[in-house]
Amino acid sequence: MRDFVVELGINEVNSGVGFGDWVEKPKGPELVSYSPIDGKEIARVRTASETDYEYVVEKAEGAFRSWRTTPAPKRGEIVREIGQRLRDKKKILGKLVTLEMGKIAAEGEGEVQEMIDMADYSVGLSRQLYGLTISSERPSHRMMEQWHPLGTIGIVTAFNFPVAVWSWNAMIAAVCGDTMIWKPSSKTPLTAIAVQKIANEVMKAYGLEGVFNLLIGSSKSVGEKMIADPRLPLVSATGSCRMGQRIGEVVGKRLGRSLLELGGNNAIVVMNDANLELASRAILFGAVGTAGQRCTTTRRLVMQEGIALKLTDQLIASYRQVRVGDPLDPKTLMGPLIDRDAAETMMHALKTVKKEGGELLCGGTLLEGKGYESGCYVTPAIVKAHPKMSIVREETFAPILYLFTVKDLDEAIAIHNDVPQGLSSAVFTQNVRAMETFLSPAGSDCGIANVNIGTSGAEIGGAFGGEKATGGGREAGSDSWKAYMRRQTATINYGKELPLAQGIQFGPTPSEAVC
Repeated sequence: MRDFVVELGINEVNSGVGFGDWVEKPKGPELVSYSPIDGKEIARVRTASETDYEYVVEKAEGAFRSWRTTPAPKRGEIVREIGQRLRDKKKILGKLVTLEMGKIAAEGEGEVQEMIDMADYSVGLSRQLYGLTISSERPSHRMMEQWHPLGTIGIVTAFNFPVAVWSWNAMIAAVCGDTMIWKPSSKTPLTAIAVQKIANEVMKAYGLEGVFNLLIGSSKSVGEKMIADPRLPLVSATGSCRMGQRIGEVVGKRLGRSLLELGGNNAIVVMNDANLELASRAILFGAVGTAGQRCTTTRRLVMQEGIALKLTDQLIASYRQVRVGDPLDPKTLMGPLIDRDAAETMMHALKTVKKEGGELLCGGTLLEGKGYESGCYVTPAIVKAHPKMSIVREETFAPILYLFTVKDLDEAIAIHNDVPQGLSSAVFTQNVRAMETFLSPAGSDCGIANVNIGTSGAEIGGAFGGEKATGGGREAGSDSWKAYMRRQTATINYGKELPLAQGIQFGPTPSEAVC
């Protein structure tokens, strides 16, 4: 084990069930965490059984009954302390993200910073959970709309952002007065344990448990039970479209709520008048960052024909300079894919590209030999494509960039929108009309639309999520906090009469009543 893993309190064998304290011996099978860097075992986790699941849900439900009545600013103060602990552990936590997931060190630390930012955001939010005062049509009546905690929510996260996405949900849900149960990806259990340990320390200082809960386990023992459990009024899940369809179906059948952030097939449109230096940098980071394993990864590039050849040449030259290797090395620009299956999926996608008439312009090789023993390292690929290729309509979670050439903005938008997913999008242009058209109802059909910046790197102040097959959910900023609360319309009659709405008259007056 690496020294910094031990420093975070990760042992050779860890409990994967936490609720403020730890279940010493969960009854589920043992899970091994391997590093995609070298393929070696990091540590093992005892996973949750169905019995462990029931125990933790009871703890969360019990904690909710008192947590919901804690004043929101007090809840915010506790979240502020969690954010401070994350600050103290930023570098070492970032290293663990890199070791277990494979993203480069700068991105690993950036993910921890995102948790810190979400804590800060949620602290401010804890004093702004506002309702409305509404004019009543009845005299001597006051009508208002207020928000109450929702309950115990389920949080399902993916391997590519093993802790940041948890914070998008957990920090806001906590200040809203909810308790939560977190099911992390089985590919990145140790980062979840490390973050849960930090939350446990803070909650213990306040004599609390059961607000932040962790259940590491299989889809059968944890995942399927969560989505079918009526005690969890909301399930927030990040993952594939297929996973989202399953969750939406099961949660919807029990009339629960689901918040889904699913696949992305994001495109950048570059017009003839664009700043190509700016565009090429955004494309490179968007397509290569996190080895193409972001939901906001740039997967398609739509270029106006006047700059297509020049921009293509620039990108090929840049791609050939991308240093692939150990993500803990500060000189590395792209680390490994999460596992060998991911690398094989990329190779299969490139074979499909050739079958469908696409042309591989550079990259797309599986790296082997010294330093690449894990079988997870690839070189990022650029593919000359055409819109009729079925593979470009799919989200391949790997660094493959498809290039298209178009005549004008209308054709670019048509190609841009012609995929099932609708998460993030961008246009590079100096023309105000083109900018506004891209942002108009006739432009991008995505939940995120940018001008002269790339598709990845969303700020927490704006609600994050997408349309179509991306799920329609929104997390993080704006008014997304409302997803974690229930709305209540309340009316107070401070008069001496009982007028009905819509002027309805019903029954005799008290003086006319006959017993």
